[in-house]
Amino acid sequence: MFKVTCIIKTARLSLQPLCIDDLDSIHTLWTDPAVRRFLFDDQIISREQAVAEINDSIERSETHGCGLWGARLREESELIGFCGYRFFHHPPQLQLLYGFHPRHWSRGFATEAARAMIRFGFEEACFDFVIASADTPNLASLRVMEKVGMKLARRETIGGLDTVYYKLDRQDFKPDNSIYQLQTL
Repeated sequence: MFKVTCIIKTARLSLQPLCIDDLDSIHTLWTDPAVRRFLFDDQIISREQAVAEINDSIERSETHGCGLWGARLREESELIGFCGYRFFHHPPQLQLLYGFHPRHWSRGFATEAARAMIRFGFEEACFDFVIASADTPNLASLRVMEKVGMKLARRETIGGLDTVYYKLDRQDFKPDNSIYQLQTL
């Protein structure tokens, strides 16, 4: 389809597709106990698994126009989080995913990044809808989904975990007027 070669700038963040140069930073984030609790069901992923996730993300960007993006504070180089799209569950379903280092929690960064990725999904990748899911104890993630305008779609048990799905349809999407700049690399 196409390769994502751009940066998204929001009011406080710079988002860029993950690449192999992000391996050390993203692996450190993904193995943080607080982050992996819900992201990887508290499993520690290896560097090899992180490489595979990055490569899968690059392939998704090339074939579906979407993958995972690294999040940094504007004009800074340290990766503080990620946001984007990844296939989950069986059958695989493309879903919005986000996560930030705990020292950046409760500052609205996940909501800001999720809004940008939803806008990218509708305006650039031409999605008809965006889905996200979370374990029910992950209240912070559920709040993010609600803040970005997603609505509860269903609840089910997956792998023994109580999981809720939220959805936003294209016709219900209303981009806000906050800063959103798409810059081609």
